[in-house]
Amino acid sequence: MDFEHVKIPEGDLCRVEDGRLSVGDKPVLGVLRGDGIGIDITPVMQKVVDAAVDKAYGGERKISWCPLFAGLEGLRKYGTEFPDETVEAIRHLKIAIKGPFTTPIGEETHVCLNCAHQQNSGGKCESCGLEDSVCPRFRSINVRFRQHLDLYACVRPVRYFEGVPAPNKYAEKVDFVIFRENTEDVYAGYDFERGSEVAQAVIALIKEKTGREIRADSGIGIKPISNFGTTRLVRKAIRWAIDQGLPSVTLVHKGNIMKFTEGSFCKWGYELAEKEFGDETISEKKVWDEFGGEVPEGRILIKDRIADSIFQQIQTRPDEYSVLALPNLNGDYMSDAAIALVGGLGLGPGANMSDDIALFEATHGTAPKYTGKDKVNPGSIILSAVMMLRHMGWNEAADLIDTGVRASIRDAFVTYDLARLMRREGREDVREVSCSGFGNAIIERM
Repeated sequence: MDFEHVKIPEGDLCRVEDGRLSVGDKPVLGVLRGDGIGIDITPVMQKVVDAAVDKAYGGERKISWCPLFAGLEGLRKYGTEFPDETVEAIRHLKIAIKGPFTTPIGEETHVCLNCAHQQNSGGKCESCGLEDSVCPRFRSINVRFRQHLDLYACVRPVRYFEGVPAPNKYAEKVDFVIFRENTEDVYAGYDFERGSEVAQAVIALIKEKTGREIRADSGIGIKPISNFGTTRLVRKAIRWAIDQGLPSVTLVHKGNIMKFTEGSFCKWGYELAEKEFGDETISEKKVWDEFGGEVPEGRILIKDRIADSIFQQIQTRPDEYSVLALPNLNGDYMSDAAIALVGGLGLGPGANMSDDIALFEATHGTAPKYTGKDKVNPGSIILSAVMMLRHMGWNEAADLIDTGVRASIRDAFVTYDLARLMRREGREDVREVSCSGFGNAIIERM
C-alpha cells in the first residue's frame, strides 16, 4: 500500500487470520508521538520496550517502529489534526500505540496543538507564539480514532503497584480489567437544546405515545444501546477472561431504571454468554439455584451489578471482581474512579480494540506546561506497551517491563508525582528521577 508521508519500514506486517492475530519476529508497529508531553513519554516507552524485547529474545525478535502522525504533527505534515492517511495506516498495520492528544474543551473557535491555548482566531497562537500550531476546534482525536476504526472496546486494566501511596485500605486487592463499550450510549447519542424544534418534538411525541409529561424547558438527550454493540463487547470481555484464566465477568448497568437500554445490556450479555460460551461460563443465578453457591471448577462466573452499587463494592471488596463489562458512560466513570483506588492516572494503561485492530494509548492528558521538560511520569504509556506485548503474545518481554516497573517503584526511583506522594507518606529514601530517568530505572531492574 502506498502512502504520502507514512514510510513503512522493513519488517513483518501483522495479520489477523480466522480471528487470530499473527505476529512475525520483526513486526511493524505504528507509533504516534502525541501532543504536549508525548514528546517526552513516547520515546521513553520505545526505549523501554526495545530493551525488554532484546533482553527477552536475545536479538531474535525486534520491533520495527513506524511513525504515524496526528495532532500537531498531523497538522504540520498534512494540514489537518486528523489525517485520513494515519487512519488507513493503522488499519493496515493492525497494531499501534499513541501518546496523548489535545482536546478542545471551551467554546473558542480555534485551539493551539502545542500549548492547548484556545482563541477565537486562526494564525499565530496568542499564548506560545507559534505560527503553525493553531487549527479550528474539533471533536476529540481519541474519539475519532475509535469511531473511524470501529474500536468498540476500551480496555483498562487496574491494579495496585507496591509502594504507590493509595487512598483505599484495600488497594492491594485491586486487580481487574474494565471493558467499556466505545461506540454507543452517549458517544453515539444526540443532545438537543432546551426549546429547540427537535427537543419540543420529542417531548410532544412522548406525551402522545405514553402520556408522560416532560417539562417543556428541558434539554433532551437520546442514548442508543444495541444488541449488536453489547454482544460484541461482552464477547471480547469473556474471551479475555478465558484467555487470562480469570474467574468472573461482571455486567454493570443501571437496568433498574433504564430497563430497555442498560437493562437490555445486562440481558443481552447473559444471553450471549449462554449461547456462545455455555460450556465455559455459568450465571450467578444458576450457581445458587443448582450448585449451592459454589462455582463449578473450570467455569467462569457471569454476574451483574447495578452501576451505583459497584462503586461501593470496588472500594470495599475489590477482589471479588476480575473483568467488568460496561456501557460507555458507566465505563467512563468507572475507569477513572477505579484507577484512583490504586494511586491515580499516572500508571493507568489502556487500549482501544476492534476484532482485528488494537490501538494502545497513554490514558492521561497532554500537560503542555511540562512539554519538553523530561519531567512527567511515562508509566501509563509504558504499561500500555506491556498490554500491547501481551496482545502480540510476547509475554516474556511484557513480564520484564512489569518487573522493572514494580522494582523501580518499590525502590522509590520515581518521577515527581509519585515522589511527592511517597514523601507525604513518610518515605525518606525517595530518589526523584526524570521521565527518561524512570525509563532507565525500569531497564536496569528488568
